Amino acid sequence: MDGQCQAVIDSCIQQFRAGTLDEEKLRNALDWLTVNGTGHQDLLYLQAGSAAVSSQVVGMFTVEDGEIDEGPPDPDDWPYQSVLDALKDGWRIIKFPELALLLDDTKLHGPGVEFILERRR
Repeated sequence: MDGQCQAVIDSCIQQFRAGTLDEEKLRNALDWLTVNGTGHQDLLYLQAGSAAVSSQVVGMFTVEDGEIDEGPPDPDDWPYQSVLDALKDGWRIIKFPELALLLDDTKLHGPGVEFILERRR
């Protein structure tokens, strides 16, 4: 945790001890930490067999520390076998599959079942 984040938390603790911390001040601190308190954003792109989070992953790559990584060549070695596995590991979905692309299965419209997840460190 960097110095600014620690200062915001310390300020909340001091206000709490003094009895001056109210909901608005706490929410403002949380908003500041949400925007400023993260080191960077990692992205996880998972292509799944269907729009269900329990569906088998059929493709993946990550963007971590500014680097793209397609992961191990063998799907059995991928860190996640389903979107649900990634959620359990702390990733958050920021984009669900475009279900409209799946309405007509006689035409190829694109990946359709790609989930995009994020993690902040």
